[in-house]
Amino acid sequence: MIVHSFPPLIDEASRVLVLGSMPGVASLNAHEYYGNPRNYLWRILYALYGAGRGVDDVYEDRLRFALDNGVALWDVIATCDRPGSLDSDIKEVVPNDVPGLLSEYPGIRAIVCNGTKSHAELMKHFGSDPSIASRRVVRMPSTSPIPTKDFRNLEDRLHAWRAILEL
Repeated sequence: MIVHSFPPLIDEASRVLVLGSMPGVASLNAHEYYGNPRNYLWRILYALYGAGRGVDDVYEDRLRFALDNGVALWDVIATCDRPGSLDSDIKEVVPNDVPGLLSEYPGIRAIVCNGTKSHAELMKHFGSDPSIASRRVVRMPSTSPIPTKDFRNLEDRLHAWRAILEL
């Protein structure tokens, strides 16, 4: 099944670009970045930047919160063939124009790859591009709720994601 990512969420004040691989089925169906309520991304961003504030219920308020804190969102992959939501099932990748976005928004100083697949695809398609090489690129554990050997839950991931506060 061919799936398509969303347009970037970014503005002139954005300093950190969080790149996913491709939205999962729940996000695609909701037409929302990280629209699966089990995904940890929004809880992580609010824990890092929200000073104890809970995650906004309204999607547009979550988008505004990200932008107000200098965080942009996009995906490395524009389209791919993927049945379901697993990154391991992704085939026939067509990348988004990440270098083009970075030239349009030169204030982005760091790229945070949300998971291994995002990082691998970014490096495969654009690793030698000067717009990528001139910025700090950090691979964070995926915010997917699927436990891994090193990251079992929200707290494990939040601990690792605290590093983006230094970017």
